[in-house]
Amino acid sequence: MREVTADPESVAYCGLYCGACKAFLIEKCPGCHKNEKASWCKIRICCIEKKIPSCAACDEFQNPVDCKKFNNIISRIFGFIFRSDRAACIAQIKSIGLDGHANAMAAQKLHSIKRR
Repeated sequence: MREVTADPESVAYCGLYCGACKAFLIEKCPGCHKNEKASWCKIRICCIEKKIPSCAACDEFQNPVDCKKFNNIISRIFGFIFRSDRAACIAQIKSIGLDGHANAMAAQKLHSIKRR
């Protein structure tokens, strides 16, 4: 099993931190950036097409919640079930950068900032 470490490459396009995800840690998933099978993820496709590391670098939407790809029904259900706040993750990336976000998430061993 992998250890949770701070790695900016483990920050998913949507802001989640793959480096603290159970599937990543037990090596069942390579993480968002390396997961070729995740062709279903519109956020991933969008960021790859725009050549940006995450939604935090998007110049089309200041608030990712305004983006229909980011704020779709599946992501809302996922966020509700897991109390996940991906928009807070994107805000944190904008505030302290990918490295800072990776460091903060790894230090807390969190996959996502929890919704309050």
